[in-house]
Amino acid sequence: MASREFLKILQSARMGDVSAQQNLASAYLTGAFKTPIQPANALIWLEKSYFSIQNQLLSQLGSSDTEIAGFLDTSPEVLDILEQISVVPLEGTFNSPAFSFGWESFWKLAEANMDASYAAQWQLSELLLSPSKKDLQSELSAWLLRQGDGDGFLSLQKKAKDFLFGLADSETPFTNSAKELLIQLQPKDEALSSLWNAWLSDKNEAALIQAAELGLTIAKLTLGLRLAQFNEVDSAAKDVIGVGGGKSNASLKKAAYWLELAAKDGDRDAWFALGEIYRRPQFSGYNAAESDHCFDRAADLGHPVAQFRRGANLWRKREKVEEKVRGLQASYWVWQAHQQGVPEAKELLGKILENVSNPKENDWFELATFAERALNNHAEHKLDEEWILLCHRLIIANQFNLSKAELLLCEVGQLQHEHCVVVDIRHELPKILPRLIQIDTTQQRRSLLAAGKVFAGSESDLEGNLRQRRYRFDRVTEWLTATFSQDQTVA
Repeated sequence: MASREFLKILQSARMGDVSAQQNLASAYLTGAFKTPIQPANALIWLEKSYFSIQNQLLSQLGSSDTEIAGFLDTSPEVLDILEQISVVPLEGTFNSPAFSFGWESFWKLAEANMDASYAAQWQLSELLLSPSKKDLQSELSAWLLRQGDGDGFLSLQKKAKDFLFGLADSETPFTNSAKELLIQLQPKDEALSSLWNAWLSDKNEAALIQAAELGLTIAKLTLGLRLAQFNEVDSAAKDVIGVGGGKSNASLKKAAYWLELAAKDGDRDAWFALGEIYRRPQFSGYNAAESDHCFDRAADLGHPVAQFRRGANLWRKREKVEEKVRGLQASYWVWQAHQQGVPEAKELLGKILENVSNPKENDWFELATFAERALNNHAEHKLDEEWILLCHRLIIANQFNLSKAELLLCEVGQLQHEHCVVVDIRHELPKILPRLIQIDTTQQRRSLLAAGKVFAGSESDLEGNLRQRRYRFDRVTEWLTATFSQDQTVA
């Protein structure tokens, strides 16, 4: 059964409330209000919101404006909708009524110059090129044919390949995935396949060498690991399992040669193995700095052990590392390793980041509950913008157990990093050290996202100085308690 909050949003969305339509789409994407996750429904409501905003802007500008089309595409309201569309799983909306709108929006996003472009480029590249989506690609080609664009599928794949090369050469959240997909798209002719199968089935070393010489990345890696006396590599997971005993310098040189070739193809295990080789005392090319560089490249490409090693090193050297908030870089790499299941990462992460994943135990819980109710019934209570900002501050403070000073002074728009929240109020209170708090729940991310949007659209000096914020805090908290505590008691 749908929750009361969901039904209220649904009613407002049906009446044309743009904000409610976006909130409804968000609920279908995240499962908020116990809503079933349905990307197709999310895209339908984002389409309605998109055209509602366009109609509003058109009515404001007037039909005689010759630059309306260009303005609409670059207006903050439209860009905000497009950014929300970029997180919709486009594949999950295929054959839905809104797919055509989503398809056009994703191409518009992919060719725009904005943060959401990377997400759109990656989704389109994976959809059009991934070998695991052959059936869907056939259906998509047939759909394009029905749209009168039967010759366009190959040209779209070429564009997607260009996107993929761009993502692989840049520093984005999709870089590693793009590199892995490019490796999957390497040509695999019958000769290479038969040679590799001969190695897998019969351990035919001549076939392995020939496959490596013909350019098969996994063969180069496997040959390099064998020459270095590393243990075998799992053909599916491609993770280096362990290191064998000592090996002569000549064999290590040969191993490094093949591993360097595999590393140039973007193989993370090859970079990790090179890091191990450069650390071996019997290797004539012993170089600790080069070893660290190889481990860092492996970490950049997503190797879990390399990520943990990098994070642990940064944590040990935190006194010497120049960074605005001590431990932030270390926490990022340890968190990445933890996400991939490295057992040691959990313990170290607990030393670097605070964990406050149960907001019901925090001091702000009651006031934050009242603040959420006030925001959900904003039209009824007609809150001033400053009050809305403070309500969001209360919700954030409860989710991350902030002190009163942190609640009032933190820069909400700068709190969130990918893996944690950085609470730094030294600009007002220099003696209070920054805190790193792990983002551990979906609700924490939602509260940060909602607050970030509100604060991004407000003037920077709207909240005033610390004295004004304290005064407003007292007024808002008194009003919240007086307005909602009685309702809570009755309930």
